Amino acid sequence: MRRFPRRSLAVLATLGTLALTGCGTETGDPAGHVPSATGADRTIRAERLMQVTKVHEETGMTLLEGPTFDEGGGLIVVDVTAPEGKPKVLRVDPGSRTARAVHTDGRGAYTSAQFSPHDGRLYLSDYVHGEIISLAPDGSDPQTFFSGDVDGARMNPDDIAFDQEGNLYVSDSRSLSVGDAHGRVVRIDRDGEKSTVMAGGLASTNGISFDADYQGLWISELTQNRISYLRLDAKDGVASRHTAIRVDGGIAQTDSIAVDADGNLYQALHGRAAMVVYDKHGERLATVELPARTKGLESATNVAITPGGTKAYMTVSGSAGGYLYTFDALAKGIRQSNGG
Repeated sequence: MRRFPRRSLAVLATLGTLALTGCGTETGDPAGHVPSATGADRTIRAERLMQVTKVHEETGMTLLEGPTFDEGGGLIVVDVTAPEGKPKVLRVDPGSRTARAVHTDGRGAYTSAQFSPHDGRLYLSDYVHGEIISLAPDGSDPQTFFSGDVDGARMNPDDIAFDQEGNLYVSDSRSLSVGDAHGRVVRIDRDGEKSTVMAGGLASTNGISFDADYQGLWISELTQNRISYLRLDAKDGVASRHTAIRVDGGIAQTDSIAVDADGNLYQALHGRAAMVVYDKHGERLATVELPARTKGLESATNVAITPGGTKAYMTVSGSAGGYLYTFDALAKGIRQSNGG
């Protein structure tokens, strides 16, 4: 999820509304997929699939996140800044390029979405209210899975990841100021009863994903432009932690993370509508870019790769609206490349 302006966050926290700023129009977007070059750090040109949302008059912006595939092949996305009465969760049919509302309410600001392997429900993180809610796959039956403080402090849950048993791992941002390092990684048992801080002292924790073998967690820290690696032990704890990759993002910052079947990392960028791809050893393999002359799209927030295939769907937002772009991933999609 992109970082909200501090003034907007204050409004969200105190009023429970989404008074965020941003406006504009798109002035260009050539169609067509440009084949990528070969070799290290090649450029992959993404192709526009469709516009999903427009800028909301009430909040001054739109921000697509998720995305995650349901069992029927529909692509679930969330609009973080959707106001009350507008769709906050949508299902996209990539084939027909249509979208329909799945869920809305008058409270949540949902920054991620993922289906649990334990109960098959759709889980959403509410960044503003510090909660995790779940829905039936069709968007009905909303339930609060987790709410309240963790070790005496309320979460600002950004992204989520499930282990194979259905336990939930949360990137708890907490930081509102540059230089703060109060972010955490929180583990919540699959029944929602027990929460544990696995790591602290992180700089605006944002992306979170298991590696391909579920041996550890990749964590992006937005205000430090770095990706950390938490190696897990056999007792659901952290065996070690280190800075794995320093992202040269310029004015852009590290957003969500996805991992493909070969263990490659797809690092989304807030402040630039692009993703950078690394292998598990930190080598930069490719940069995913939008077509030249595309205007009004400032951030790529996340990506989902088709399970068992290589078609990737990237959520991109800005003053032109919220869009889905597609590209060919470097390897096949797995659970770790499907939401969060």
